[in-house]
Amino acid sequence: MSKSLTIGQVATAIGVSAHTRRYSDQAGLLGSIGRSGGGHRLYSPADLDWLQFVMRLKATGMPIAAIQAFSELRARGASTYGARRAMLAEHRGEVLSRLADLQANLAAITDKIAWYEAQENLAVRHDDRFPTHEQEKDSSWNTHSTSPAPVTTAMSKAGKN
Repeated sequence: MSKSLTIGQVATAIGVSAHTRRYSDQAGLLGSIGRSGGGHRLYSPADLDWLQFVMRLKATGMPIAAIQAFSELRARGASTYGARRAMLAEHRGEVLSRLADLQANLAAITDKIAWYEAQENLAVRHDDRFPTHEQEKDSSWNTHSTSPAPVTTAMSKAGKN
């Protein structure tokens, strides 16, 4: 793409509203954008690449103030590479931490789904005699339980725990 793009074209290209695009300009995330003879913003391919990166930072949860600081460093040039790398490395650590939390929560949801599937299978086999209060004994979901349900395995039954 070698021609300049309007704000509407940029918004469509990166999948955001023109309002969101304007907010990015007002927040100082892009630096100076060229203008047409009529005063309309015209974005270069490099502007589009930078804006896509900014939107990616925003999508990963980087605060606007941090994106602004990163953008200011970028405007100062190559002498800020180390500072920008450090900012991204710190943000990566925060994203990895959130990912680990999400993975733990996903594992708990997956365990709960499996538990309900097992309970459904038992209910089908036992009809009305199935005790519905059994789910209260499920400690895999409630990690803050003060008295976790005992885990009995073949090893512990054989005294090899």
